[in-house]
Amino acid sequence: MKRFFSGMVAVMLALQGFAQTDTTKKDQVDTIHVGNFIIIQKNKDRNYGSDSGYNTWGDHNYNFNLNLFGSNHVRNSHSNLTTNWFIFDVGLTNWNDQTAYGSAEANAFLHANGGAPFTKEDLKLQTVKSTNINVWFFMQKLNITKHVLNLKYGLGLEMFNFRYSNNISYNKSPVYIYRDAVDFTKDKLYTSYISVPMMLNINTTPEKKRGFSFSGGISAGYRVGTHIKQKSSADGKHKIGGDFDLDPWRVAYIAELGLGPIRLYGSYSLNPLQQDAVKQYPYTIGFRLSNW
Repeated sequence: MKRFFSGMVAVMLALQGFAQTDTTKKDQVDTIHVGNFIIIQKNKDRNYGSDSGYNTWGDHNYNFNLNLFGSNHVRNSHSNLTTNWFIFDVGLTNWNDQTAYGSAEANAFLHANGGAPFTKEDLKLQTVKSTNINVWFFMQKLNITKHVLNLKYGLGLEMFNFRYSNNISYNKSPVYIYRDAVDFTKDKLYTSYISVPMMLNINTTPEKKRGFSFSGGISAGYRVGTHIKQKSSADGKHKIGGDFDLDPWRVAYIAELGLGPIRLYGSYSLNPLQQDAVKQYPYTIGFRLSNW
């Protein structure tokens, strides 16, 4: 710790050597961030006593403040453009199934294999095992009005695991879904997208690092990976790659809610997952691990 402060002192003395003093101006305050430390530099013209909390070198006074993680108050002026690197989302996913079951189009794509026609129950998901994991490589926040209204945008990878409750399989060519006689212990459809979100952000407490905020907007994504993964005692584990006639694009409403240190996110797809008779609109909700 002693070496750390000595190094900081050396840096500040070097910066002082490059600084120019203007005696015609009023006292100015410069704030410098070094890790979790905030260094406030003030001119020596003011009369600070030995118990003022300021340390003096040359013609300047320096006040060291430790900005601990989770501190609510922002001591420096806001930047008009801030960047947050590698944000992680962990949530659950499901879908709003609007398929016209029983129609000729649906029956042609959903093969019952001699049984009763497909119903919504056949394509039901296991909610607690259907997950959404997102990795946002970066997000930026651009000030629009007094840091209360901001524009948020970024780039990331969205990953969805749709875990079926029943024994469902996909045929690759031609593509269709059929009831399988195999009893699967795991039966899921995985798909991922490179996505660009765009949101308007309202921060009701811009003077605090973690206050109340809300963001809402839209995202557009391009599908980059799809496969089926199944596991059974009869066949073991196997993974089948392919596009399975899924829509290559995903357009969705998105939202984010910040409540102190807790951040929630959600999304709802505007276009169905499939391009065929199955009309399923995925939605998600979960926790976001982010600085803002």
